[in-house]
Amino acid sequence: MKLVTYSDNGREQLGFLVNGNIYATTAADSSLPATMSELLQNWEARIDAMKATATAIAQGNTTAEGIPYTGMNVLAPVPRPTSCRDGYAFRQHVAAARRNRKVDMIAEFDQYPIFYFTNHNAIQGPGDILCMPDHFKKLDFELEAAIVICKKGRNITAAEADSYIGGYMIMNDMSARTLQMEEMLLNLGPAKGKDFSTVIGPILVTPDELEPYKIPAKPGHTGNNYALKMTCTVNGVQVSEGNVGDMDWTFAEIVERCAYGVDILPGDVIGSGTVGTGCFLELNGTGKLTDPNYKEQWLQAGDVVEMDIAHLGHLSNTIVADKTDLSILGLKKMG
Repeated sequence: MKLVTYSDNGREQLGFLVNGNIYATTAADSSLPATMSELLQNWEARIDAMKATATAIAQGNTTAEGIPYTGMNVLAPVPRPTSCRDGYAFRQHVAAARRNRKVDMIAEFDQYPIFYFTNHNAIQGPGDILCMPDHFKKLDFELEAAIVICKKGRNITAAEADSYIGGYMIMNDMSARTLQMEEMLLNLGPAKGKDFSTVIGPILVTPDELEPYKIPAKPGHTGNNYALKMTCTVNGVQVSEGNVGDMDWTFAEIVERCAYGVDILPGDVIGSGTVGTGCFLELNGTGKLTDPNYKEQWLQAGDVVEMDIAHLGHLSNTIVADKTDLSILGLKKMG
């Protein structure tokens, strides 16, 4: 089942995406949840009816009328997450980034999955990404996948954690690298380098849709894994390619760590971390290692960033400069 959240005359509406058309859940069946939040809060009670309705639409057994997906004002599929964490699951990305900084691979990566909390109030979907002047000092994308939690849990084992995953999405964990690197010198963060925009969407795909693409987890790991090609282009030029199946730590293992001693809640969004080659920080570092004349690339105002993950859709955003000269870097004390 593929689900979208879109604006219907200014009102948030949950819809099924079937054969390129959006069908409002409540138009197909007035008893169904009208929003993603309503669905996530009542997932176990409503998911079977949702899937049955999606199947009926696909088979033509409904009077509901679809609206073409193209041109609709599509929002983040989970517009207001209860929280947003981002993991660090791809060994290739971590190893390359450390190699580029001329430091050894950190052994702890293979011992436990980590994550950080980012600003769940800065979640957005397709469209413009509004950036401040300081964000443009090494502005970066990060190509990732993400999940949403669909039921409350605590102290969940990796073996059972996949049952807490409601669906999968594309994630672009936007990063302002100058801000990020400055604050992380103090061994705390990232914060201001990350909190201005995290993009998810444009659709939420339930796990049953991905069954044909399931592959084994990496040796020694537990949980579902899927062979889903990932790409990112900037202004039509491909800059990144990877695969969700390259995750070393599974989402189930990340959920296990997230839920240790704390409740995870319906609506919590958790990202995979960046795929190998999935950001300019890594690509620039690798380029400069092999070519001293390599020209760094960072995102600029007007750039169009497009991400694709097989069976999870196509996510497009345009970088827009805020009309201000306000600088947080300019407030830094010197001396």
